[in-house]
Amino acid sequence: MGPPPVVTGISPKEGPPGTRVIVRGEFLGSRAQDLIGLTICGCDCLLSAEWKSQNKIIARSGPCKGRGDIIVTTRSGGQGTSTVQFRGYHETIGPMKESAVWVEEAPMQSFVWGRRALSPTNYQQEDPLGLSVEGNEKKFPEDELIELFGDGSGELASDKFHPGWFLLQHHHATTLDDLKAGLAYLRRKVHSQKEGQLSFLKANVGSVMEQLDTIVLLKEQFESDVQKHGSDPTTKLEKAIKESMAEANKLFDDVLARRDRADATRNALSLMQRYRFLFCMPVNIEKNIKRGNYDLVINDYARVKNLFGNTEVEVFKRVLVEIDERIGKLRNMLHKKLEEMPATLDEQKKIIRNMVNLEAEGDPAWDAIVSHARHLEKSITACVHEHLESESAGGDDSSKTPKSNGSTPMSVKQLRLYKNDINNAPVRVLCVEAICDVVMEQLPDLWRLGQSYFTGQLHVTVDIEKQIPFKNLVLSGMQHAANAMKSSCSSNLEASWLLYNLRCVRQMYASLIHLDLPNEALDIFGKFIFDLRFQCMAALFKQTAENIGALHRKETWQMECLYEDGGITRLVILFEEMIMEVSKLSRETAVACGPREGPLLAGSAYQALYHNAVRTLFTSFARCLRQLAFSGSEDAMEDEEPSVSQLIASPTGYRTRDNKQHGPTWEQCLLISLSNIRYTLNTVLPRVVEFLKAQGYPELSTAVGWSSDWTELENLDAAVLDAYLERRCDPLVGTIEPSMYLGGLEWDSEVEPTHIRPYAQEALANLIAVHAEVRRVSPSLLKRVLSHIVETIAEELARLMSCVTKFGPSGIIQARADITLLSKALSRYSTPRARSFFEEALDVIPPPRNKEDASRIEALLFKVTRTMRLQLSCLTDQKPDNIIVEGIDSDRTTTVTIQILKFVGG
Repeated sequence: MGPPPVVTGISPKEGPPGTRVIVRGEFLGSRAQDLIGLTICGCDCLLSAEWKSQNKIIARSGPCKGRGDIIVTTRSGGQGTSTVQFRGYHETIGPMKESAVWVEEAPMQSFVWGRRALSPTNYQQEDPLGLSVEGNEKKFPEDELIELFGDGSGELASDKFHPGWFLLQHHHATTLDDLKAGLAYLRRKVHSQKEGQLSFLKANVGSVMEQLDTIVLLKEQFESDVQKHGSDPTTKLEKAIKESMAEANKLFDDVLARRDRADATRNALSLMQRYRFLFCMPVNIEKNIKRGNYDLVINDYARVKNLFGNTEVEVFKRVLVEIDERIGKLRNMLHKKLEEMPATLDEQKKIIRNMVNLEAEGDPAWDAIVSHARHLEKSITACVHEHLESESAGGDDSSKTPKSNGSTPMSVKQLRLYKNDINNAPVRVLCVEAICDVVMEQLPDLWRLGQSYFTGQLHVTVDIEKQIPFKNLVLSGMQHAANAMKSSCSSNLEASWLLYNLRCVRQMYASLIHLDLPNEALDIFGKFIFDLRFQCMAALFKQTAENIGALHRKETWQMECLYEDGGITRLVILFEEMIMEVSKLSRETAVACGPREGPLLAGSAYQALYHNAVRTLFTSFARCLRQLAFSGSEDAMEDEEPSVSQLIASPTGYRTRDNKQHGPTWEQCLLISLSNIRYTLNTVLPRVVEFLKAQGYPELSTAVGWSSDWTELENLDAAVLDAYLERRCDPLVGTIEPSMYLGGLEWDSEVEPTHIRPYAQEALANLIAVHAEVRRVSPSLLKRVLSHIVETIAEELARLMSCVTKFGPSGIIQARADITLLSKALSRYSTPRARSFFEEALDVIPPPRNKEDASRIEALLFKVTRTMRLQLSCLTDQKPDNIIVEGIDSDRTTTVTIQILKFVGG
């Protein structure tokens, strides 16, 4: 069956009955006889249909009215469909309408028995004057018209038409001017019709040509009938009658002939009874062949050849010829059966023995070997095609693998414990397993059959020259299987399915090793197993890299694991455990060598690929850490408030997130990420290198470019540190200048200094908050973080002091006391550049005027140091002897000290 016909276009799209319609589409029939149906708007138009091609049909529309489909029916495709529609309408034809079709205008006839002829076509007359009759609602009385015109009529088609009747009936209310205009219109119309006869003929040339074609067709049909049957067909009829009479007379001749034939039959039956064994031999051969008793057939055939092999009797010769034909058919049947697969080795050996006993031509044993080898390749090809068609029908499911849950990939630990559910396996995995089953089932029989052939166990003449072709057959089949499995083990398969394929291939390989195959044959699958092992290892590392990249979903930001220099989250431990798990699993499955398998990572090229796989794990973890570190950047920028001084609002270091966010602040996330990065570089990386080395993997430290492989982690470490410093340092430094001049206090005022100014206290308090935040996460980061902040503070103080235009005596004492206290309090985290900025700030301040001012500076420093020993001890990591909060005039400083106590206390 072909495709069903489809109509996609028609021309024209509408018309009255008899319209010539061109139908276009697809699959409209392969020839004219294939077209068996055509309906337009429900009307059968097959008789007028003219098939042109598979895409074009020309037909005449029937008496349809309204819209409808064009349905084409063919023998090859059945009933079709239509995407377009044809609209049929009934056109009214009047006396004034040009038409190429005859319109019956005769009056209706009435018959005596009450029936009437078919009515002529109903139509609505057009006014010949072209005037409107809307104003003639009141009709002229018909009785008066009869009195005026008698037998006349106002119908245009009537023989008794009278113009006066027509005018009074239709235009009795029309004015004279309108009647004159109508007369002019009628004259123009008649004149145009006289002049347009040629154009009318051109417009209706189709109808005229059809009439001519019909007349010519009738003439040709009549002439063909005359040529075929003649002018007098009775002559042929008389001849046929005479022939039938002659045949009837022959019936009596057959009766006499049958009598002679019966005598000969009796003689033949007596002969057949005597040599019944010989004559029944063909039938017995057929029966035994159907039952499968080939040995009995062979024995009977040998007996017949011994008894009648040299006979000269013609009858016996004919029977022997028939017996030889049956034996020849048996040889052909056994030869075909030998080529039919699958068949067991014992069945093939039995068929070969029977063909040898029947003295079959050729070498049946070698034919069996060739058939077996071809069947092996055909089975592999059919297996691949079957699974590819299944994959195409069901979609690409090569990535199907079990998942630990609906959103995260399966971990390596779950992969180790997972038992493959073969019902959910991808098609390509099933294809590899099926190919392994085919090889294990058929290749051993092929090899044993060949060994039996060359050792003479099949009772045939051994051709030693066929050893090389046999070897090529075996190698070709194994190479074909290896190539098919290699194409099925695509790179997009999950690691679990690749390991399943590796297990299947190894089982097949172990069974082939016991066959004592040549090394050249075993090396075909050995090389494939080597490539598959490396593919499994790469897939395991790739899947682990994807799982590592998804670790950001498991980050809780809780400092669960502590070490000497600080704390880390559980994320780093999970990363290390995943690397350990994948290395162990890869070692146990892919890297471990099976029978006749070489070391996987011996070559430099494979070592380089292994190094890249390990490098991918750390690269994925670096991306994960980057995503975690900067995931709160947008929220932090949205929630960020403008930095203000402590003297106006809460300290910058103690601003918290909105109540709707319960996790750590972005600054704390940056610190935790920084601690995780340093722990990964300093601890996890060396530990992983040593663990992989202990597992037998190549040393990573000797890999090319190993020292620069962790540049991404180093760059991430610097980026996270810069982000944290930007969040903490800029607001802290930005509050110094507003706090320094808060309340309009200038450096040339005469206010006696009793304490360091609030800007210095605020800088110390904010720095202590940062110190406590960093120390709680990772004490080892204190030097890195605070040194940058102290350097920026020192630079800002040097700038501000250089901008002071005038220092008063009290301002000198105050400024020197502030800068000196800050430089000593921050000396532990001061860099050479920070110390140079502090010295630059002191150099800008004028020296004390006398010794008394110098003594006042020292006394003020002693007092402030004693009062703020709690704050100063926070920066020096030394516990104060006595934690006493003395009365301080500044309520704000008391608040800051209480906050510091709360922060230190947790």
